[in-house]
Amino acid sequence: MGVVSRSVGNAFRNKVRSGAVVVILAVAIGLALAMLVANQAVGAKVDSLKASVGTNLTVNPAGSRGGLGGGEPLTTAELTRAAGVAHVTSVTGSLTVRLANAAQSAATGTGAGQGGQTQAAGPGRFGTSGTTSLLSAVDPGTLGNRNTTEGGGTSTPRRAFTIPIQATGVAASVTAAGAAVNVTGGAQLTDFTANSTQALVGTTLAAKNSLKVGSTFTVADRTLKVTGIFDAGTVFDNNAIYLPLAATQTLTGQAGQLSSLTVAVDSIENVAATQTALTAALGADKVDVTSGSANLQSAITSLGSVQSISFIAFIASLVTAGLIVLLIMIMVVRERRREIGVLKAIGASNRTIGVQFVFEALVLVVLGTVVGAAVASLASNPIVGALVAGNTSSGAGAGPVRTAAGGPAVGFGGGFTRARGVFAGADQLIGTISTSVGWQTVAIGAAGIVLIAVVGALVPALLTAKVRPIEVLRGE
Repeated sequence: MGVVSRSVGNAFRNKVRSGAVVVILAVAIGLALAMLVANQAVGAKVDSLKASVGTNLTVNPAGSRGGLGGGEPLTTAELTRAAGVAHVTSVTGSLTVRLANAAQSAATGTGAGQGGQTQAAGPGRFGTSGTTSLLSAVDPGTLGNRNTTEGGGTSTPRRAFTIPIQATGVAASVTAAGAAVNVTGGAQLTDFTANSTQALVGTTLAAKNSLKVGSTFTVADRTLKVTGIFDAGTVFDNNAIYLPLAATQTLTGQAGQLSSLTVAVDSIENVAATQTALTAALGADKVDVTSGSANLQSAITSLGSVQSISFIAFIASLVTAGLIVLLIMIMVVRERRREIGVLKAIGASNRTIGVQFVFEALVLVVLGTVVGAAVASLASNPIVGALVAGNTSSGAGAGPVRTAAGGPAVGFGGGFTRARGVFAGADQLIGTISTSVGWQTVAIGAAGIVLIAVVGALVPALLTAKVRPIEVLRGE
């Protein structure tokens, strides 16, 4: 106990110098902790990006994505070819159609087109693939009516316009993006045959039409039963229904046709290569293959650079703190050569002398760590923001960004965009990275700092302690 108390007292023997040392150590230790916090926060962001964007690829008919282009429908044969591409673990096909209200369609004189599809009249109007007894839960408002006028102007529309209901046929209880449907009431789809009468209905569509689990409605000439009600997170996405794929193909006269394929890849590292392979296998003139985000790899690469820089800076800051301790202790040991000689003369061992100076250094390091933790808590956010900003590029992305629900941003034409993502550059995809200095971070940083502090104090103390007492006292 005498060694410890003596060490604490010696640490504050010269209060001005001790205060200056603590401040200098606090800056170095604070920078080290801030860099460690930045490294951990960026690592967590990388994991979050990989999880949210996932390893899915979306295959659409060439030129059709967004509902404004052309192209030919995908087929089950193309689904089979896609499943055979290397690194593909699963392929989910879906058929997305638009359903107009039967009564309103008849009132506006909408006629049936080829293949059982009905076409809405008027410039900018959405085409539909069939009718339903349901009323749309989304009012077109100014934007929707604006796109039904001649030339897309702002004059009064020629007819009342109704946003069609989105119906997606799926081969399993998943969305077109491959994520599980969030059913908030009732049950998932279980019958996926062509004669199925099951349906999942979005919350806003169910409320508009007073539907509940067990209610019935019609699509074309078939009566369907609500097996479950889902919540996709937005009013627009909840103005929709999910039907069995085979039933949707039959009801709309699109047997064997698909709107898109969702392809799951075995790992994030193989996404780019698989995207190229899928394009080659299905034909670049036949399909457009897009990843969750064209800027994902750029964002991950940029964040990887930030991780490397922050780790190197963490090590450099630790070494700097160690050198500060080493230089201070060399100076302290030189000042106390006579004291060391006296301790040796009265029988103190080299170990006792070394431990005394180590404890003295640790007192300064602990104080520096406490102040440094406060410095890190204030500086970590600006530091990580500067590092990320310096290692990412802005600009519009070439593909849609998926949200945590996994959905792509799909333009429907007529001024409406499905609210499942945004077009973003790598910096927008990364967004804001928040940091926090937890006790685990302080513990990890302090462990490294204590280690180098022990070495920095022990080396000069032991070198001096090995000198014989008579030599030390003679030199004084």
